[in-house]
Amino acid sequence: MTAYQHHLINGSWIAAQSAETTPLYNSATEAELAQVAHGTCGEIDLAVRAAKKAFASWSRLPVSTRADYVRAIADQLEEQVEQLAQGIAAEVGMPLKLSHRIQVQAPILAWRGTADLAVETLADTFVGHSTITHVPVGVVGAITPWNYPLHQMTGKVAAALVAGCTVVLKPSELAPCTARALGEAALAAGLPDGVLNIVLGDAATGQALVDHPDVALLSFTGSTAVGRRIAASAGQALKRVSLELGGKSACIATPDASPESVVRQVVGSCFLNSGQSCNSLTRLLVPAELYDIYRDLLADAVTRLTLGDPLDPATRMGPLVSAAHRDRVRAFIADSESQGFDLIAGGSQAAIPANGYFIAPTIFGRVPAGSALAQQEVFGPVLSVITYENEQQAVDIANGTAYGLAAAVWAGEIDQGLTLARQLRAGQVDVNGAPYNAAAPFGGFGDSGLGREGGTFGIEEFVEIRAIQMPVARDKS
Repeated sequence: MTAYQHHLINGSWIAAQSAETTPLYNSATEAELAQVAHGTCGEIDLAVRAAKKAFASWSRLPVSTRADYVRAIADQLEEQVEQLAQGIAAEVGMPLKLSHRIQVQAPILAWRGTADLAVETLADTFVGHSTITHVPVGVVGAITPWNYPLHQMTGKVAAALVAGCTVVLKPSELAPCTARALGEAALAAGLPDGVLNIVLGDAATGQALVDHPDVALLSFTGSTAVGRRIAASAGQALKRVSLELGGKSACIATPDASPESVVRQVVGSCFLNSGQSCNSLTRLLVPAELYDIYRDLLADAVTRLTLGDPLDPATRMGPLVSAAHRDRVRAFIADSESQGFDLIAGGSQAAIPANGYFIAPTIFGRVPAGSALAQQEVFGPVLSVITYENEQQAVDIANGTAYGLAAAVWAGEIDQGLTLARQLRAGQVDVNGAPYNAAAPFGGFGDSGLGREGGTFGIEEFVEIRAIQMPVARDKS
């Protein structure tokens, strides 16, 4: 069993002051993995003070120098790929092969990609006689979730560092191994003391970071409910916020779309990471006359999602992160069963492994667009199939939730798909299975949050814009 009992503050691992901890369990075996310390208000204060002191010199370094440090951190993380993939598979439940590629290698590429974009993104621009400069906002408080731990840290920390900010990171207590690895990577890369501080802890630790008066910007990924509280608190202090929150993403399949292609993408998206992805396609909208075709294809596709230990190469879908989260998802499923929705696959009586926090991949059909299952984020392996009668109704249903994080369209003609995509109120819309683009902005409309991560847009979240007016030469003729 590992003990996460140290915080990274001002360039050193400091023993936790509080004896309070959160127990961490292997998501597949339920064996205890670790005890994770709760950072105190005092430790948050030490970390913020260190970040504030370091900001003066870090913010004045050339952008290219800051980018070199970020590349060095990526190099150090690359030496820990196997350790990280194993740790995330145990903590979060994603199968090991996918953890390697999605949870570890993709974020390392993003560290390098962010560094490569920094100089051009932050270069001065000119508007008439004004020089437009990018000023780092100050100390950033970053609060990250457990579902894609390194990816979420990367989107905040790498962008903030190249922008010239210093950071206090509060990672999820349910996925601490990546935070430890990131701290070690920063030290090995020679990052100056105080530029990146990591304080482990629970919700109270995060609240202490939110409330600290010297934090200039709060970057949070998590639930919409917590995001609202952070935004309200930040608003009182006029702090900047960047919030990546929940989603209830829809995929519209037009009558002339390929049902096989649609099902392949939607099943892959909805059940990736056991449904623990904010941008999962969890609502499939199909023409009413084609419902039976989609029903059969979905039922067949789910049979190939083998449940099991994430370390087993045969496993296609692992467990959920915790017993509490599993029980929450179970309640959604039970409620939907009680309402008599068409159970296409899975459900509360489906076979699952004896140990671990497993939920069978579950699909409900003919789900009413206004039902709780179609409106609320489940954050588990549950897909809702909703039928529509015409294209306008499909668009209205897709836009008919409080969320707007992601969406997808499948159409027989690409121009038709683009026309539909332009009508969807979502931060990212995939047309006909388009691949993920790490350089594109990621974020949502409505209850899905504020701001964007990724590429140049993610870096720009961490700067203020300053206009410097220069004298205009007068014509003496």
